[in-house]
Amino acid sequence: MDYRKKTVVASTAGLTLEGMDIMFISFAMSMIISEFGIDFATGGLISSITNLGMLVGGIVFGILADKFGRVKIFTYTILLFALGTALTGIATNIEQVYLFRFIAGLGAGGEYGIGMALVAEAWPKNKQGRASSYVSVGAQYGVILAALLSAMILPMLGWRALFFVGILPVIFAFIVRKNLKESPKWLDAQKDNTVKKVEKGKLVQLFSTPKTTMTTIALVIMATVQIAGYNGLMIWLPSMLQQSQGLSVSSSALWTISTAVGMIIGMLTFGRFMDRFGAKRAYGTFLLASAAAVFFYSYATGSAGLLIGGAIVGFFSNGMFAGYGALISSFYPVQVRSTATNTIFNFGRAVGGLSPILVGYILQSSNMTVVMIYLAALYCISFIVMLTLQKTKSSRRTLKVMQPSEKF
Repeated sequence: MDYRKKTVVASTAGLTLEGMDIMFISFAMSMIISEFGIDFATGGLISSITNLGMLVGGIVFGILADKFGRVKIFTYTILLFALGTALTGIATNIEQVYLFRFIAGLGAGGEYGIGMALVAEAWPKNKQGRASSYVSVGAQYGVILAALLSAMILPMLGWRALFFVGILPVIFAFIVRKNLKESPKWLDAQKDNTVKKVEKGKLVQLFSTPKTTMTTIALVIMATVQIAGYNGLMIWLPSMLQQSQGLSVSSSALWTISTAVGMIIGMLTFGRFMDRFGAKRAYGTFLLASAAAVFFYSYATGSAGLLIGGAIVGFFSNGMFAGYGALISSFYPVQVRSTATNTIFNFGRAVGGLSPILVGYILQSSNMTVVMIYLAALYCISFIVMLTLQKTKSSRRTLKVMQPSEKF
């Protein structure tokens, strides 16, 4: 297996394990609430604290990866979130659950951007979109894996045993460390005399010039909308459909599966679309299509309409997730690439993760149509922000924004 394929396999596996780890909480939540005698709001904090850990871990490990190497820090992040997951299984109170989930979040947040940086530095520009999409689908694999493991383990062994599975990534980390060499581009940067004169992996470099600052802010907004839209759809839509369309729990589960399938196909399609037509056309098309899809979906009726419509919404709204690794990486040079990818996307995770709270408030005073208008508006805002992204004149020897692909 050549180096390019190894980076995709390692990064995809890392994101699969991360997705699995995050979904464990969803499947085990009712048992955790019951065992510790807490209310739903207290239980909901588990997810918020995990997202906070991702933000902190994304910044810290992104900086470390830019300074000390991708592969070395990548393996450390996997070990950390494996440790946090396994420790969750021995928590004796909710405070310990919070602590261990924060630790798991630290590792998960660091893993994403480093893996994406590895892929971006290994693949040529005209194939970075599809390579990024292969990695991004890993999160959906993780959801499926978590569902299967939960179905087998929870009824017989309980929620604690489920989290002990978190030890498995330790084996994966060992394999990665043994078989994956360091990024050649990162190694070349260490030998560059100009690069040695500047400090690598500094957060301030994302705001080093007015144009760089505007680029960073624009990418943060886009990443936040991506996560806000996904969370708003996947967490609340099954419940909304049960109420508005009278769907049973089993029917809403079928809707979830059809939407997830649409998401996977959308991500794989988006990667190739981005490589062929450029990031601006790809994101412009998918953002506007997402806005239209979620708006008109509020008028869908009948089982077939809900299932097909859900797949279409998933195709466009989450298909874009596949391109963020390549998109963010294209704007920043190797010296600050992991820092940028981790910071920007994990900030989007932390803020966008609050979207279900707002959706909940909207549902209390309004209906599904207003929620879908809110989500459609988010995608329109992201579209406008995306139009502000521009190529910049720069060099790999500087810490300014790197010029993106010619097709942007």
